[in-house]
Amino acid sequence: MTNKEYADFLLPNVKHTWEEYEAMYPERNLPEGAIVTRYAPSPTGLPHMGNLFQNFMSMVFANQTNGVFFLRIEDTDTSRTVENGIEKILDAIRPFGINFTEGAISETEYKGEYGPYIQTQREDIYKAYAKKLIEEEKAYASFLSKEELEEIRLKQSANKERLGIYGRYAKDRNLSKEETIERINNGESYIIRIKSPGSFFNKVRFNDLIKGTIEMPENDIDEVIIKSDGLPTYHFAHVIDDHLMKTTHVIRGDEWVSSVPKHLQLFEMLGFEPVKYAHLAPLTKNDNGTVRKLSKRLDPEATLAFYPENGIPTEAIMLYLATITNSNFEGWLDQNPNGKISDFKFDFKKCSSSAGTLYDLPKLYNISKNYISRLTKDEVYDAALDYAKNYDEELKDILEKYPDYSKEIFNIEREQKKPRKDYEKYSDVKGQIWYMYDELFEKYRDDAGYDFGSITDKDEIRNIINTYIDKYYNDNDDKETWFSNIQKLCDELGYASNMKDYKENPDNYKGNVADVSTVIRVSLTTRSMTPDLYELLKLIGKEKIKERFNLI
Repeated sequence: MTNKEYADFLLPNVKHTWEEYEAMYPERNLPEGAIVTRYAPSPTGLPHMGNLFQNFMSMVFANQTNGVFFLRIEDTDTSRTVENGIEKILDAIRPFGINFTEGAISETEYKGEYGPYIQTQREDIYKAYAKKLIEEEKAYASFLSKEELEEIRLKQSANKERLGIYGRYAKDRNLSKEETIERINNGESYIIRIKSPGSFFNKVRFNDLIKGTIEMPENDIDEVIIKSDGLPTYHFAHVIDDHLMKTTHVIRGDEWVSSVPKHLQLFEMLGFEPVKYAHLAPLTKNDNGTVRKLSKRLDPEATLAFYPENGIPTEAIMLYLATITNSNFEGWLDQNPNGKISDFKFDFKKCSSSAGTLYDLPKLYNISKNYISRLTKDEVYDAALDYAKNYDEELKDILEKYPDYSKEIFNIEREQKKPRKDYEKYSDVKGQIWYMYDELFEKYRDDAGYDFGSITDKDEIRNIINTYIDKYYNDNDDKETWFSNIQKLCDELGYASNMKDYKENPDNYKGNVADVSTVIRVSLTTRSMTPDLYELLKLIGKEKIKERFNLI
């Protein structure tokens, strides 16, 4: 029996040869230096912030070289696949502006010329290349049962040996074709393993684009490439797919560094040009002085749902990810506050090669606050309404009821050199502006309480606000006149209208202009800290101001 006939026997009914598949996947027509990379999740759960970071990096490096960033679904571990897993991955990623050049767009559809992009739909391809290895006597049928594998594992553990099928443990490696065929004809189950040419005592060196030169022992384990269900293992499938899809760079978490010798060996055994690897340090968190890995179990911000639920703008998240991608991005952004991420040239050498990349949520909030402060009132209104439609029915109703009024609220201290920074995220909006709407003011004012600061006598408070509204407030006053009238109110009631005078002779006054302004502000809003009081008074209007003052 020839090697080809033997390969046909072990893997029958394969539609195409590996040579035919090579012809089906030609070289891409891309400019020199273009990066082709991918996001290749398994549909076994939801992606997390570490995955989004990987996606962001892959996207920007592909985009800046006019390359390709595609989505491939690695679903060959069918025992762990969750229902609608692909759709769940796509739904989780979609809100973050990650744009795939090509790849899976649903469980049944894809865009691009190098698909299918779902591995369970590519079974014939993997078998064709497995047959190539069998014909070249680089792979063999293995009959080790689960019980035998467990026995080997226990023996290796007891002897403190490396785990795996290698050396004397690879007992089916040298079976003859005749013995193999006889056992298969007798109904024995089998899988396909490689005949690893490596030695654990030899070293393999490779250049990681982020971590630099890495030296590790060669792989000497006879890895499984085709399982008993006919599907490939992760290691085998991804090497073939990256070759056929013309992937140039694999950007992934550094938990995969230990697999690189296996992958490089498979590339070499199959006669493929290997990809370039860039392994990312894990995202970490400073937890009260202890730095640990960011955890979906412990840290809400590790889950992607956290961000839309809190109304954190996608653009702010992308800016933050850019700052932890390259150490010099933040300085560049300070010099170019209106610059776009696409204007910046990312460099693998500027990526963190340390044990972990600190994920700083307060810093993200600060970036978000700065981003929102630069938006127009219309942009803030639209974004806040989009958030409210999904997460806050009450806010949605009030924004839709008063669109123009709401935009004017958002515009307070916005169109100036240093715009006000009230909102870290859109979930902050209602908590910051509820008092500007009569319906919400009536509902929440009692719970909010009134803290008038240093002036606590209720009769004095009423005297201040009643004198002010009856004698000194006019909706038509400009800001200078408005403040002058506040000062006149102070002079009439025995408060210092000038802070310098008050500091020089505090005993001569009941208080100062700041104390009086606080009484007016709190009576109007229940809050001692608000945006510009003059703007609030003008928006609410004299009649409604009176109504609120009468509640005190």
